[in-house]
Amino acid sequence: MEEYKKRLSLILAETGALFFDRDLILKDGRPTPYFVNLGKFNTGRLLLELGSFFAEMLVSRSIVDKTDIIVGPSYKGSAIASATAAALFHYHGYDLLFDYDRKEAKKHGERSSSAALFVNSTFFDGCRVFIVDDVITSMETKYELIEKIDKESNSHGFNCEITGLGIAVDREQTTVVYDKEGNVILHKKGSNPIAEFASRTGISFFSVVGIREIVEHLYTNNIPLFISGQKRPIDKETKEKFDKYMETYGRE
Repeated sequence: MEEYKKRLSLILAETGALFFDRDLILKDGRPTPYFVNLGKFNTGRLLLELGSFFAEMLVSRSIVDKTDIIVGPSYKGSAIASATAAALFHYHGYDLLFDYDRKEAKKHGERSSSAALFVNSTFFDGCRVFIVDDVITSMETKYELIEKIDKESNSHGFNCEITGLGIAVDREQTTVVYDKEGNVILHKKGSNPIAEFASRTGISFFSVVGIREIVEHLYTNNIPLFISGQKRPIDKETKEKFDKYMETYGRE
């Protein structure tokens, strides 16, 4: 396990950004024994740390040499994009552009002649964009951002290439399966959202680290994190619940 992955795992545990508890529900309606909330990276130090993890991923996997602009979906992704760009320059000497989308297109001020979909207006003809975000439950917000990127570049006649999508923590799970009434069908695996994303968009997917690797590292090294409101190492029962969850809903 690379050092930057170990650092991320440790900070997730220390800050409570990763925790285990009862009765947790994901955005898609599926129950989960754990939750990841990168909103806990809420100080200057932690934000720079978060950016450094993405920067390490981009440099170590030679993605940075194929990237001109780091783009994050608003709102959390906007902070990640700016932190990643800052960390790339501070630690590695790469000075890349960064941008993030508007929730509503700008129709006033210096861009009054058109509706600006991105805050910093960094796109240019031939630009290569790398998307960053915190986690994925479904890929819907990523598809929406890609549509905005296409719309923005097309409105200016730009040729824009999306070189990849990178997230901090991969939950490594399949999609939710619903019945005809829209209720979650428990104990049933859906499809692989990463494979579907790659097939639909042709865009490569990357993660700083996967949840299995994080939990295994914390468990093996007795690193404490919040479990049912108390900070303690992962016990055998909690680990077994996690393993069962991944066996039931995890991607291969």
